[in-house]
Amino acid sequence: MGELDDTVAVITGAARGQGRSHAVALAEQGADIIAVDICADIDSIPYQLGTKADLDETVRLVQAAGRKAVPVVADVRDRAALEAGVQAGIDEVGEIDIVIANAGVVAIGDPDERSEPVFNTIVDTNLKGVWHTMIATVPSIIRKGRGGSVVLISSSQGLTGKGGDGSAAMFAYAASKHGVVGLMRSAANAYAPHRIRVNSVNPSGVATPMILNDFVVNSMLERPNPAISGMLLPGVPLVEARDVTEAVLWLVSPRSRYVTGVAIPVDAGHTIM
Repeated sequence: MGELDDTVAVITGAARGQGRSHAVALAEQGADIIAVDICADIDSIPYQLGTKADLDETVRLVQAAGRKAVPVVADVRDRAALEAGVQAGIDEVGEIDIVIANAGVVAIGDPDERSEPVFNTIVDTNLKGVWHTMIATVPSIIRKGRGGSVVLISSSQGLTGKGGDGSAAMFAYAASKHGVVGLMRSAANAYAPHRIRVNSVNPSGVATPMILNDFVVNSMLERPNPAISGMLLPGVPLVEARDVTEAVLWLVSPRSRYVTGVAIPVDAGHTIM
C-alpha cells in the first residue's frame, strides 16, 4: 500500500529531469500519472529539451512501478492543446487529485539584454504555462470532490534577486519564478473552499539537463556568477532531482494535509546567504 493509492497525478515537463523523478516517485506511492511534455526544442532556448523518446521512458518507468501512465505531448504555452491532452488523460485514468506544474525553461548565460523572444518564451513557459496548467487541471479536482494538492515548481530565483546580470534571460527567469509564487498564494486562497491545497517548491540549481548542458556549463565557465551558485551548506554545487521530489512527495501526501500557501526552498541555504 502506498500513500497515494487510488489517485491520479498530472505532471508537466515529465519527459526527464525533475518531472521524471516526480512521476516515478508518485507512481511508487500508488498514483497513476498523466505525463505532459512538449517533446520538442524551442528556437529561443539554447539547449535541447526533452524528446518523445524521453517521455516514453518516463512512461515505461511509471509502468514498471505498477501504475498506469498516459503520455501527453503538449506545450504548456498552448492552453487549448494542454486542456485537450489533459482531458484525454482523464478519459483514460480518471479525474485528477494531484497536479505538479513542473515545466520550465531557462537561458543562463545568454547575455543579450534586449532579446524579446528569450524574455517572452521564458515568461510564457514558466509563468503563463503554470496558469494554463491550473486551468486545465483544477476543474477535474473540483469535479472529483475530495480535495487535492497542487504543487507549483518555482525556484530559489522566485525568492531572491541574486544572480541578476541585466540579461533578458535572467530578468525573465527571476520575474517568472517570482510570479509562480504569487500564483501559488492566490490559488491557495481561491481553491481552499474545494479543499485543494496549493504550495510551491523553490529549488536552487538542480542537476538535470536544464543546467547540465553544454551551453549553460560553458557560459558559466566563461562568465562565472557566484551569486547564482552560492550555497550556505558546503560542498553542494547543485541539488539532486530526488531532493526536490522528496519535498513534492510530502506536499502531495496526507502528511501535509494542513499545509497550503507556502513556498518551500530546497536550496542548501542559497536564499538566506
